[in-house]
Amino acid sequence: MRSARPRSVLATAGAMHFVHDGFSEILYVLLPVWAAEFRLSLWQVGFIRTAYTGGMAAFQIPAGLLAERFGERRLLMLGTLVTACAFIAVATLADSFVPLLLLLTLAGLGSGVQHPLSSSVVAKAYEDGPRRAALGTYNFAGDIGKVSSAALIGLVAAFAGWRVAATGYGAVGIAAAVVLVIVLASLDAGSAPARARVAADDAGVPAGWGIRDARGFQALSAIGMIDNSTRSGLLTFLPFVLIAKGMSVAGVGGALALVFAGGAMGKFVCGVVAERVGIIRTVVLTEAATSVAIIAILASPLPVAMLLLVPLGVALNGTSSVLYATVADLVTAERRSRAYGLYYTLTIAASAVGPTLYGVIGDAVGAATTLSLIAMVVLTTIPLCLLLRTAVAAPARG
Repeated sequence: MRSARPRSVLATAGAMHFVHDGFSEILYVLLPVWAAEFRLSLWQVGFIRTAYTGGMAAFQIPAGLLAERFGERRLLMLGTLVTACAFIAVATLADSFVPLLLLLTLAGLGSGVQHPLSSSVVAKAYEDGPRRAALGTYNFAGDIGKVSSAALIGLVAAFAGWRVAATGYGAVGIAAAVVLVIVLASLDAGSAPARARVAADDAGVPAGWGIRDARGFQALSAIGMIDNSTRSGLLTFLPFVLIAKGMSVAGVGGALALVFAGGAMGKFVCGVVAERVGIIRTVVLTEAATSVAIIAILASPLPVAMLLLVPLGVALNGTSSVLYATVADLVTAERRSRAYGLYYTLTIAASAVGPTLYGVIGDAVGAATTLSLIAMVVLTTIPLCLLLRTAVAAPARG
């Protein structure tokens, strides 16, 4: 149900994104700590990240389909509680590779509700408004969560231990699950559809996924898959490159906070820029800049590399807010939850595969060479933009 107070809905969905992106991104801070404590290889480090992201990918479509029956907000609460409790279990129970793997898979499954359902709630609230800018703001909130959690968890893990840090953030997640869903209920957002609407398939609602432009959706998904897989691979192994340059574990948290701060600016700004200059130009610019920034960081000493982390974040994450909003332009409103579920399944599955694939490569050739390869793969999105051009010949408004 569409809310009469779209800004309040956006703020609430943004807060949910803040919490869930925090869960996802503190893994990048903790992975080097776990690698040292549990003597993990790079492929095991990558596979742990894959387990979490793979869990997220597995529940995207089910979450979208269930939301059509039961509403978004109930599923958002349940999923957030599962993720938060799984992180607390990691802190209290994990003592080797296998428990980490199993518990983080469960955490990822819980977090699978957030992206498709929160995006759907925001898109409904801004059906007749600046939807692309609103979704850019929603993504900006998620990156603020990345910045805050990475810096905080890095410090807490350095001085009190990673188990204390993970337990504390799990407690934050439990509180957020309850409070934010109560707020959504007060705004009458994310509620279960009326029975008449549930039966709408018999009254002319498009069947299937509601995709209006199959070729455009395929091109969009391919760009998103490459963008996500290279981003997750880069963020997984960038800390190892920085540590090799002389950075401490506490410093890794601060370094990732710089990347995520840049990403926050990139998602917010690029969502607005795409409204004015077009999707294709925005994506080409951000992907090319990402590749250049990766190579520059690899070639630079640590102080210079640190200066490049914010620009890297702007380019690295700026693409995603543009892509997320474009999903709504290519599908019918009645099938938006499931279409977002399909899109996020494809892109997050690619994100899940990335760390393991690049981890295997990293064990063979080293982390630095692996990041060089990632910089080259990023550029393959540019030809795909030509396929997307006809579907979004002009920036979508509203």
